[in-house]
Order: sequence, then C-alpha cells, then structure tokens
Amino acid sequence: MKAMILAAGRGERMRPLTDQRPKPLLEAGGKPLIIHQIERLRAAGFSELVINHAHLGGQIEQALGDGRALGVAIRYSPEGEGRALETGGGIHHALPLLGDGPFLVVNGDIWCDLDYRALRITPTDLAQIVLVDNPSHHPDGDFALQDGRVTDAGSPRLTFAGIGVYRPALFGACAPGAFPLAPLLRAAIAAGRCGGLHHRGHWLDIGTPERLQGLDTMLRKR
Repeated sequence: MKAMILAAGRGERMRPLTDQRPKPLLEAGGKPLIIHQIERLRAAGFSELVINHAHLGGQIEQALGDGRALGVAIRYSPEGEGRALETGGGIHHALPLLGDGPFLVVNGDIWCDLDYRALRITPTDLAQIVLVDNPSHHPDGDFALQDGRVTDAGSPRLTFAGIGVYRPALFGACAPGAFPLAPLLRAAIAAGRCGGLHHRGHWLDIGTPERLQGLDTMLRKR
C-alpha cells in the first residue's frame, strides 16, 4: 500500500511562521513535522510515498529530495503556488501516483503516535478513517463510531484525525479541481461503506504557533 502526506495547506493560522517556510517544514522536537510523519510511515512498512504541495512547495522537494536519505521513495504532486486544491481535490489530483488499490492518507500538520499497521479496510468499504477524542478547540466532534462503523448520528461524538485509508473509487465521480473530502466521507457513511478506528493515544492538530510550541516541549521532554 502507498501512503500520501497532505502538505499543500497555506498555514494561515501559523503566520508569520509560514510566510517564508511551508508548514510541514516547521520544526518540533528538533526536526520538521513532515519528517516525523515520514519516519512513522517508514516504521510501519510504507516505503512508497506521495506528497502534494502548493505554498512554497519547492522547499519541501529540496528538503526531502527523492526520499532515499530517509529510507523511502517519494513522488510529488505539485498543485501550483497559491492553488491548493483542498483535501479532496488534492487526493484526486494525485490518484495517478497512488495506484489502483487502497492507499493511506495522513495530514501533514498533525502529530500522532498511531501505529499505521493497525489500519484495515474491508473489501466492500470505500474508506476507513481514524477518530480521536475531541480536542478543546473542536469540542463537538465530527462523527460517531458504532461497532467499528462510522455514523453521522449518535454519541459520543469523535473528531476525524486526518488519517484514513481510501479506495480510488471514493473519488470516482469527482471532477478535477478544488473540493473538500468531508462530503465524500459522508456519502460513504450514508451508504454504509466507511469503517472507523478510535485512536486513544496521543494526537495533536498543529494548527497554531502555541500548539507547535506545545508539541516541541512534549517531544524534547521525551
């Protein structure tokens, strides 16, 4: 299975840190956020990675190269400076690089200690997503989980972690361009074709300088 790291976001809430550097290259614990992701993916057996980029994306390619120095093979899906395609559009744009089978997608601006080998997608599902307990900045959550199946109703509500395994067919009716992922997930949920995993370990959405500092402090204490 291939894996994709979403790295095209502008990082508006991280400004001014992201004015001259793309968000995935901001550092915590002495290394860029995207390196943390690559190392965890490699440890789980993922050797073929796809990374999309837009804002200052050339810096990402320069920093990571073809991935050999990190023990992986990296291919890039550039979206153009200032032309990020949102999550759904970015994945759709990268499909030719991801192959015909299921693939893992992780947000480049999260930190999570999930072992990606725990993810499984059933033969009939279009997606399996990871859910986490609601952080303070997102108290209402996104979905519920019942017997390993994601639902749009019920409780307790959980937050989508920005991690999922998807089949290309999830994007089968999509046209090129910018669009979000959430409506596609909700359609799969409504059709009974979305599984879920509740991760109860560490997960951080690194959306502000304060959260980045908090992650840096946590990692340096370790």
